[in-house]
Amino acid sequence: MTTQVPENVPPIEDWSRLLDGRVAVVTGGGAGIGGAISRLFALHGARVEIAEIDPERAEAARSDIEQAGGHARSHEVDVRKAPDVARLREAVLGEHGRIDVLVNNVGDYRPLVPFRKSSPESWDAMYQVNLHHVFLVTHAFLDPMIESGGGSMINIHSVEGMRGYPSEPVYGAMKAAVAHFTTCLAAAHGRQGIRVNGIGTDLCQTPQVDYITGWEKHEGLWPSWAPVGRLGWPEEQARVALFLASDLSSFVTGHNLPVDGGTRAGGGWFFSPAARRFVNRPTQL
Repeated sequence: MTTQVPENVPPIEDWSRLLDGRVAVVTGGGAGIGGAISRLFALHGARVEIAEIDPERAEAARSDIEQAGGHARSHEVDVRKAPDVARLREAVLGEHGRIDVLVNNVGDYRPLVPFRKSSPESWDAMYQVNLHHVFLVTHAFLDPMIESGGGSMINIHSVEGMRGYPSEPVYGAMKAAVAHFTTCLAAAHGRQGIRVNGIGTDLCQTPQVDYITGWEKHEGLWPSWAPVGRLGWPEEQARVALFLASDLSSFVTGHNLPVDGGTRAGGGWFFSPAARRFVNRPTQL
């Protein structure tokens, strides 16, 4: 008996250009994890639309991509604001008429307010920057993606949404909500050609989370802090995003992948009596 791959399984003809000609929107795509995703997607042939609250970061990423021979445009956008998201949608569809990949990358743990000292104002700030914009941007691009034949959505959240996060339960709850939204959306729209997956990050060196400055003398403790024994980098998050965006993952949807060097598997947080707080890189307990 012979088996034949059905026609609806997309072939991969060029492994060096996994996103050739596809239109990809990356929020927070100017620096850090978002910047690495923008650059790698462009390297693999995507036409990248960078949405950034900081126009200088956006332009720097766009310039890097263009100088490397790729295609990108930058947009100054606050994804927490509906008019900005509507303007982004109009710009992308006006230029390309479609969208193939959406990366919801924006998020922030700051301001870090212990729950006992928090307020409705701090909860709302957490909501706006970590969850509300995911709803806004996804809602804006879902129908166009369905109408253009389907595509891939990738939500960058945090491993803190996949384990207990004692330092800021509200932040952890928002990230958990993004993870579950990912799973629910995948179940709802898979039959319309939409794949939705999430990435739970941890121990990744970015402008937002600096794991180096002030910790130089403890560099030798990385084997104790992370099962892989070292710090992670935005490019490593971007490689997983490329897998999820491309046809390499054509049968993968509804999953949240920890890209964390094994910290979720290994535990992650420890209470330090000396510091009187939870720490994820103990020098001594």
